[in-house]
Amino acid sequence: MAQVTAWDAEVDLLVAGAGPGGMAAALVGALEGLEVMVCEKSGQIGGTASTSAGTLWIPGNTQSRRAGYDDSPEQAEIYMDRLVGGTKGRDLRSVYLETGPAAIDYYDTRTDVQFLPCGRHPDYQQNMAGAAVTGRAIVPKPFDGRLLGEDFRLVRPPIGEFMIFGGMMVGKDDIPRLIGRFKSAANFTYSAKLFLRYLSDRLKYPRGTRITMGNALVARLFYSLRKRKVPIRLDTAIRELVREDGRQDGRQDGRVIGAVVDSGGRTLRVRTRKGVVLATGGFAHNRAFRQAFMPQPVPVHSLACETDTGDGLTLAQAAGARIDGDQHRGGAFWTPVSVTRRAGNWRGLFPHLALDRAKPGLIAVNAAGRRFVNEGASYHDFVEAMFDSHKLVPTMPAWLICDSAFVAKYGLGVVHPGTRNLAPHEKSGYLTTAPTLEELARKIGVDPAGLADSVRRHNGFARTGSDLDFGKGDSELNRFNGDPENKPNPCLKPIEAAPFVAVAVWPAEIACSAGLATDADGQVLGESGDPIQGLYACGNDMASIMAGTYPGPGTTLGPALVFAYRVAMHAAGKSDAAGKAMAGREERAAAR
Repeated sequence: MAQVTAWDAEVDLLVAGAGPGGMAAALVGALEGLEVMVCEKSGQIGGTASTSAGTLWIPGNTQSRRAGYDDSPEQAEIYMDRLVGGTKGRDLRSVYLETGPAAIDYYDTRTDVQFLPCGRHPDYQQNMAGAAVTGRAIVPKPFDGRLLGEDFRLVRPPIGEFMIFGGMMVGKDDIPRLIGRFKSAANFTYSAKLFLRYLSDRLKYPRGTRITMGNALVARLFYSLRKRKVPIRLDTAIRELVREDGRQDGRQDGRVIGAVVDSGGRTLRVRTRKGVVLATGGFAHNRAFRQAFMPQPVPVHSLACETDTGDGLTLAQAAGARIDGDQHRGGAFWTPVSVTRRAGNWRGLFPHLALDRAKPGLIAVNAAGRRFVNEGASYHDFVEAMFDSHKLVPTMPAWLICDSAFVAKYGLGVVHPGTRNLAPHEKSGYLTTAPTLEELARKIGVDPAGLADSVRRHNGFARTGSDLDFGKGDSELNRFNGDPENKPNPCLKPIEAAPFVAVAVWPAEIACSAGLATDADGQVLGESGDPIQGLYACGNDMASIMAGTYPGPGTTLGPALVFAYRVAMHAAGKSDAAGKAMAGREERAAAR
């Protein structure tokens, strides 16, 4: 641990990482009168959230209430108690639920980080008490990147698979209008305006400036910080924490009082009056941490930003911090991904979140050709089922099976709806086609008899409208992502129109769940369970309150912004919500 007597700079709060957690902590800190500096290891801001859907899970949020969607943190607490199980972490979950709406209102009213209600967006475990169908999910308002001027180039772009025409972002609500652009004058006008705006943008910018989803969230945070002149040092990594070498009451104090940072080839020593906030994105690309906390065999793919190498956890460990990983199931939050291929050796990943798996006319099978999951389950649950199946039968990859009519209507992964010529996608190696199921099975290396039997059984379920094996179409979540025009079940339809199609999907993490143990104000805990004074964590560096479970859309970004708010408030000496939340939880528990 570094000992420093000469300082190059001094601030109240030093934030490591310019993802949503780090930028939110810096923003609230600045608004509360703190002098803040943000250090970002990469050359762009936004981290993994830049490529995400941008949803936040905030039960009881004001935005949804105003729109007429009733919900309460009390019901959400019942739901989370059932989902997570046990008492471990309940205090932090309670604090999150109590603080969430107020934290979002703080951003919404005092900054340019503003949100819209999603309305109907079901929780992912509808069979559990306290689950909701509406009111808990919010998304950032779309953002005009032109407001950032030249700084727009500093916002990490979304993955190429989330853009069309080489750089135009589209949100979920845009897709049906773009697909149906020739079906109505309104759709055509809407689509034409988007395209003309994009063409105009490309005269000056490297991509479209109408940005949505997670890209809009990080851009709004960045814009808000710029307006308040909060310094953000890019290409700057924290190398060491500096702790105070003093004693209080006969024991080692050990307060974190600064950090040594590498910035543009220079080493700087930054003193902190209030603390250091670790928000470096988690351990996604740290091999040792992956081996320690993820399932075996360790998944090879990750959707996390490539600079998320566990810096925050490593720094905190050196300061005596405790990593909470044992109670986090697979250590991360998961989605199935397909591997995309383009010109040259470029490869990418497409997350199969919601656009294809729940649609009618698709099944997922393992190497035995057998279904192993309700295909319309949440992306996290789908991958957990892959892990379970793989213990008995190879399921990495699993295969999404459908027919050409399905692809033409709904699309499949990166293959857009309306596509009828699959040859280019097959030539690239993205998907496989065959005139018969037997030939398709042989091409992809699964058991032909098993696949034929699975399709035959599925087709029978499709005709009756009831999936007796896995219940596809039974849950509110399934139906939400299915096709309401398909009867009698919006998620079931026979697979029968040759050629037949297969795409391989692999497990990949969206974010880490295991991380640094903290208290309700984001103070990092030592091995003794006591806070390490002057050291905070939020975002994916902080052990998730969800403990490896996935309650609904926005499971990672919701806690990131809420605990960033609590971190900054505590550093500013204004944290009193924790006690109120604890009292409220105890009162509700007694009432139940």
